[in-house]
Amino acid sequence: MNCKAPGRLVIERVKFFRRHRGEVNSSAFSPDGQTLLTASEDGCVYGWRTQSGNLLWRLGGHTGPVKFCRFSPDGRLFASTSYDRTIRLWDTAKATCLQVLKGHQRSVETVSFSPDSKQLASGGWDKRVLLWEVQSGQVLRHLAGHQDSIQSSDFAPSSDYLATGSWDSTIRIWDLRTGTPVIFHRELEGHSGNVSCLSYSTTGLLASGSWDKTVHIWKPSTRSLLVQLKGHATWVKSVAFSPDGLQLASAGYSPMIKVWDCNTGKCIETLKGALDVAHACTFTPDGKLLLVSGAVD
Repeated sequence: MNCKAPGRLVIERVKFFRRHRGEVNSSAFSPDGQTLLTASEDGCVYGWRTQSGNLLWRLGGHTGPVKFCRFSPDGRLFASTSYDRTIRLWDTAKATCLQVLKGHQRSVETVSFSPDSKQLASGGWDKRVLLWEVQSGQVLRHLAGHQDSIQSSDFAPSSDYLATGSWDSTIRIWDLRTGTPVIFHRELEGHSGNVSCLSYSTTGLLASGSWDKTVHIWKPSTRSLLVQLKGHATWVKSVAFSPDGLQLASAGYSPMIKVWDCNTGKCIETLKGALDVAHACTFTPDGKLLLVSGAVD
């Protein structure tokens, strides 16, 4: 679904992707917005042409439900995580599996690439964060400290820090600079429910969505909560900053998508009615369109 932004949001186009054989757990757009990934309970990763809705690939290999998927910032790779405790790295152009990353002890729930696409962070039900080198597939660091399942992650624009969100209701900011101790750098507290999604802006602000139905915008360097956004009727599934960092889109586990003014904290627009559940929202690189993917019964 494409939505015009900024200004008045209207539904411009709706495409339906109906060939899954199980519930869709996650979805992600490529950096150029041309390809949509979907992760399914049927154990497969699907690739779709955003404009036409045509199926590009259906990729097996995982031996359990696929929980999460994400493209690398350069668009050359994508990653999928699974209940089978592995992460798979795929070549986008060839739609082939390059590596299977093993190291987690339970279901892997989140994965994120560093801005230069050279590192990968993963987290899940074993309460650990693993930092991987993409090229070799080797584990670089184990980051421990969360008290419950890790459900979300995102790298800072500089790649020096990694944010992770957990069912322990906290966000941890890990210092990844060479030579620093492998301990969490800062802990952000304020949510009263599971932290379900995270997104850094290009200016270094951090947005978090939670099961407490709120979105928080933080300045991680000072551990400051800048604004709390309320208005969702269900838990928040996805958050995304506009390229200029002035707006924030949020999708609840419902038909509702909201766009906020980051300076004032006011809701600019609310869009609902096209989807039963919104999974992912992201702005196109030029900021002119808001892409939303989700599920319908």
